[in-house]
Amino acid sequence: MKVLNYSLLDVFTTTPFGGNQLAVFHEGESLSTGMMQKIARELNLSETVFLSPPNDSDNQRKLRIFTPQMELPMAGHPTIGAAFLMADQDLVQTGEGISEWTLEEAVGDIPVIVYKEEGLITKVEMTQPLPSFGERFSKTEQIAKLLSLAPADLHTEFPIQTVSTGVPFLFVPVRSLAAINKINFRSDVWEQHFSKNEATQHLFVFTTETEDSASTVHSRMFAPAMGIPEDPATGAASGPLGAYLVEHAVIPATENGVYAIRSEQGIEMGRPSFIDITIVKKGQEFQQVKIGGTAVTVGKGQLYLEDTKN
Repeated sequence: MKVLNYSLLDVFTTTPFGGNQLAVFHEGESLSTGMMQKIARELNLSETVFLSPPNDSDNQRKLRIFTPQMELPMAGHPTIGAAFLMADQDLVQTGEGISEWTLEEAVGDIPVIVYKEEGLITKVEMTQPLPSFGERFSKTEQIAKLLSLAPADLHTEFPIQTVSTGVPFLFVPVRSLAAINKINFRSDVWEQHFSKNEATQHLFVFTTETEDSASTVHSRMFAPAMGIPEDPATGAASGPLGAYLVEHAVIPATENGVYAIRSEQGIEMGRPSFIDITIVKKGQEFQQVKIGGTAVTVGKGQLYLEDTKN
């Protein structure tokens, strides 16, 4: 019998039982892809991450990330949470101040910065690939029906558009907190009209009305294709969210082209999450997309396997 050790974290929060849950398996190199998927499905968290030695010895770790339904090429809260755990438990030696790491994911190398003050990990930032803007979705009545909203609840001054920094999300602006709070996601409408198109499989809904005065946007994310009915914090969507907000002037322009954005998410689920987003855009060109936050370790466990070959 093989014993697998894992840690359980809440990510994008400083409070246990907030943020987004994450299981981090410490020794993933002995597991097949099929077994990783089975484990992720067994735990049934938004994502489960498996650590293994890097292909490049100059890098810190290789990460493989799974939802209950699929492997992801890149994801935010598993990257932030895994890096936090590695630093907090000294799995990777981490000095005071700033440590710059490179983590390997299916999308490629991901630069990560770990901030440590007086022995505590205060923040982790990851750099995401530069954004790509995809198709615009013009069938607003279908979107409204999908979300159980009236068409008037949608913010028609801004487009419904797919944006990706590794994983594509369809961004849907709505007018108010009242509208976003009353969303009832209809899986039957998604299955009929959205599920077959990669650009419309994962929906990210936002409004510039917020619960917390320090936040820029209030967000919700629905990803039935990933096996996630609703996600309390979505790092992979937060980078493209920031790019969308800048590209379409949803937020005011800055003189130096650097934008500091804060997304609040998970509040409707009782798991408040806060994600910091940094966008650098000079002229018409995006130069940097970063997301950041912190995490708390809430537990650890062991999983017993009779056979790791399947």
